[in-house]
Amino acid sequence: MEHPRPLSFVLPNPSDHSGIALGLLDGNFEDLGDLLLRSSNLTSRLKHDSSHLNDRLLHLRTNLTKLAVSWISTSLSAKNSLDDLRFNLESLSLATSLPESRTDSVGEQTNRELQQLVDELCRIQNTRRYFVTALKLESLVGDLEDSVFHPMSNNRGSMLQDLAFKQERFNHAIKTMNEIEEILGDVTRHHPQWRRLVDSVDGRVDKCLSTLRPQIFAEHRAFLSSLGWPPKLATTKIEHGDVANIPNPLLLVQGDKKESYSQSFLLLCGLQQLNTMKEKRKKLNKMPKEYKNVGLWATDELVTPVASRMEYHFMKWAEQPEFIFALVYKVTNDFADGVDDFLQPLIDRAMLVSCSAKEAWVSAMVQMLSCFLEKKVFPRLIEMFKERHMKSEAISSWFHLVDQMVTFDKQMQSCVNSDTCLSYEGSSIAFSQGMSVMGLFCKKPEWLKTWGKIEFKDAYRKLKEDIKNEKAWVVDCQGTRLGNESNSRSAKYVLSTREDYKAPFVADSFLSRTWTLIDHGLSLPAILPRIQFVRATATKFLWYIFKILLLEFKKTDLSQYCSLEDTLIQACGPINAARYLESKLREWSDDLAFVEMWAAETSVEVGREPAVSCQGCFFGEELRSLVDLETNWLMDIITVCLHQFDNLCSDQFNNNADSWEEEEVVTGSSNLTVSQGVAEALDSLRRHLCVLQLNMNPKDFLDLWRNLAEGLDHYVSCKFFSGETVLLRKRFEVDAEALLMVFQPYCVRPGAFFPRVREILRLLRMHEEEKARLRGALSRNGSDCLSLFGISNLSRQLVEQFL
Repeated sequence: MEHPRPLSFVLPNPSDHSGIALGLLDGNFEDLGDLLLRSSNLTSRLKHDSSHLNDRLLHLRTNLTKLAVSWISTSLSAKNSLDDLRFNLESLSLATSLPESRTDSVGEQTNRELQQLVDELCRIQNTRRYFVTALKLESLVGDLEDSVFHPMSNNRGSMLQDLAFKQERFNHAIKTMNEIEEILGDVTRHHPQWRRLVDSVDGRVDKCLSTLRPQIFAEHRAFLSSLGWPPKLATTKIEHGDVANIPNPLLLVQGDKKESYSQSFLLLCGLQQLNTMKEKRKKLNKMPKEYKNVGLWATDELVTPVASRMEYHFMKWAEQPEFIFALVYKVTNDFADGVDDFLQPLIDRAMLVSCSAKEAWVSAMVQMLSCFLEKKVFPRLIEMFKERHMKSEAISSWFHLVDQMVTFDKQMQSCVNSDTCLSYEGSSIAFSQGMSVMGLFCKKPEWLKTWGKIEFKDAYRKLKEDIKNEKAWVVDCQGTRLGNESNSRSAKYVLSTREDYKAPFVADSFLSRTWTLIDHGLSLPAILPRIQFVRATATKFLWYIFKILLLEFKKTDLSQYCSLEDTLIQACGPINAARYLESKLREWSDDLAFVEMWAAETSVEVGREPAVSCQGCFFGEELRSLVDLETNWLMDIITVCLHQFDNLCSDQFNNNADSWEEEEVVTGSSNLTVSQGVAEALDSLRRHLCVLQLNMNPKDFLDLWRNLAEGLDHYVSCKFFSGETVLLRKRFEVDAEALLMVFQPYCVRPGAFFPRVREILRLLRMHEEEKARLRGALSRNGSDCLSLFGISNLSRQLVEQFL
């Protein structure tokens, strides 16, 4: 009797089989006993799978047959069309011997038929493309459905082997979906009329994706848990100020586990890239929406279990947000470098463009904290704010929380930029916005509005307390006055500080309160909410400041001539404050942040009229109002000075020659002195100008005395031509020289600012021969000759009246 051969001779050589077959055998049979006991079960299962695949193949063959029959019918139709074309061309060759009129009609008929043929060929070509695309999509989608809904089982083997088997299946499915997505993208761009085909394929792919995605995430989370993630949080050390580092389990992963995690990470990245491609394709024919920060899914999976552990401590520290921010910052900072070292090579391997592992980690942690604040903290503060008896406590808590948020954002930016000297534009915009917990106000406009109200009311309350201070409107110009005495004439107009502008102490309070509101607005990551906050707080606050300045100026009674000097000193306070505010607003408007905000405001409606925003800078409307206030106030002072000058010396100009002779004081045989009334007026004017120079900022004082000189020039020249006696003309020369001497301390050539008075003096000093030449020139050439005699501001009638 022949003995049976050993089992080793029965089994095939392992080198004759593929890796998948060997993996299947290794996964089901561990030893000889398993082979004898489980071979029948494996055989029946493989027969069942083979039967199912045969049914599927038969179904595909049936569909292919139907499509082939349809294609044959289409080809026969094309053949008939070509036969018709051949027949028409033969008819065209016979028509050359026909009369001209019949030839034209045949030509038109042929053109129509050719056009119909071209249309038919295009239709056939499009139909062919449609069938080829549909067949390719059917093959890919069928392969995908088989991979997702009928996977080959692998019940035996280690955890890493089982994970590798599943990852291979997931990779195949994602690769297939990418191929499908590329075809659908091409169809969407070039054949939008195939919408039904795209919708049908999308429905089947989405069904597969809804089954595949939870499996990929579940496997990734289970593997993360096996690696010891998340780490334990030593929160007691946070409460006591200890900053001991938390160990990073990812840095301990080596060998096969590290490779398995890498494959799982790449799977999530591939799945996210596929999702991004689908969203972009679906938005091709839709209006673009605001970009939503979705982060990096693989990094979010690291943060989610950490967040679940942190939430308990967050709820415990709800009344102490500084501990919450400290814990999040500590965990983020401790793991940032490790995550960057571990994940950045994987991100580069996945070929994710402009993606930083550290930025993704920080962004995910910030978004986790933002979600907690959005769900647990701010709703409670809003409810407290609505309660009258808890409003003050809510406001205090709100300020404390916002301060912690601003500080936390700065820490996150420092954490991201710690390895680089300069920020680069290649980093993702979404991540840069996601790294700011202040972005929560961008998502919630109603909270932004509430915050703006709280900030504005607090700033206005503090401003009213500042105004009540006894020294609020005191102008400390002694140091500036001494400093200007040693400076040149041009250097004294280079102003920068409050002392340079001789502004009262309250002006610093105006600016500090305004800048605090602006600085809070600049902490917002998005530009439109930033504009809305600044407009609702800082800009509104500026208008209240303008109102305070206006009320302060109205307190000065300029009609009381007896105490005009004290009134002028009081009026210089709001004028100097307004000029100081104007200079700072112009300085702020030149900053890049405000330039960007103004550019965005002019291109997008954010609650202001377009004409208001187009003033050349962000604070254009406010600057225009300030300039108008300053101009009006200076004109009020000039008007008062001119009225007082007129009251003191108008009688001297209107009296006849006899009154002038009585008041004349002769110092020599032919010398005259300034008349008494004019001397009083000039002395009063000189004293007022000295007071204004000492108490008003140099720029406004420069505008004031120049405009005052212009008014006096017009006034004095009109009075001169209203006189009739020769003695009045002689007296005028003395009085005019005295008037020019009053303005001598403020300029080198005061006559340049009194052009009409200067030309009158020129006429008075003319000899009779020169006057005769002037009369002759006027009679021959009219007013054109006046410039030859140095006269350009007096009219021909006035000159002839003098002559």
